[in-house]
Amino acid sequence: MITIKSLRELQGMQASGHLLAQMFEGLRPVIKPGISTWEIEKFCQKFVKSRGGRLSEQGFEGYKYGTCISVNDEIAHAIPRKNKILNEGDIVSVDVTVNLNGYESDSCTTYPVGKISDADQKLIEATKKAMYLGIAQAKVGNRIGDIGHAIQNYLEVEHDYGDVRELIGHGIQPSIHEDPEVPHWGKAGHGLRLRPGMTITVEPMVEAGGDWHIDEHVVSDPNDDWVYYATPDGSKAAQFEHTIAITEDGPKILTLQEPYDGLEEYIPHFDEQTD
Repeated sequence: MITIKSLRELQGMQASGHLLAQMFEGLRPVIKPGISTWEIEKFCQKFVKSRGGRLSEQGFEGYKYGTCISVNDEIAHAIPRKNKILNEGDIVSVDVTVNLNGYESDSCTTYPVGKISDADQKLIEATKKAMYLGIAQAKVGNRIGDIGHAIQNYLEVEHDYGDVRELIGHGIQPSIHEDPEVPHWGKAGHGLRLRPGMTITVEPMVEAGGDWHIDEHVVSDPNDDWVYYATPDGSKAAQFEHTIAITEDGPKILTLQEPYDGLEEYIPHFDEQTD
């Protein structure tokens, strides 16, 4: 079932998303060569809890952690590990969901670790741009397929990257995963029509090697055995994600980080509206 959010709900999600964005901003100086992905988990937990929120992925369908932290060829769902040490030239994707006062937000950012190669920088920048191209299509009256088509065309036609099919965006609130499904590939003009008050995530996952398939792996950890997804050819992967609201004034990003880089049009102003 797809829920249409009230002004009160959008304001609550906006506050949750702002907290999550602040956490990602705070992570920038933390991520550097020599730290473990477990230290990233600890930072995120402490930052959000100290501000009245919680990492809502923890406990969801048995997951034990508050973050998913994927390094290099790991695409998604990798657990934080004490023995997974970041090295110069790595790239790391941190995916976090926050609940603040009952309201959910979900976001992911891929960070460079120290100095990275030009190819890896290009992958990060293309993945981020693909997300924003998809978000730009999230307008009232457009369809889900318009989002996926914009992302797929940019990644696969213009750049020869692999646009992951099996892992997709989704609706969000009141739980962290709701209808509708939001693929990052598809046909323009097809799929569910977007309506004001819908809240969704747009979160392309991109493989540098051009393959869009994923391989399942099991990470053995003293505390856990967990399935995560990696590129079949060992090439690096990146992911960016925002939670957005569909409004009559266009898509509004609830998890937008500062600096905004000319994206002021996507900043929500729900406080100025009436219910």
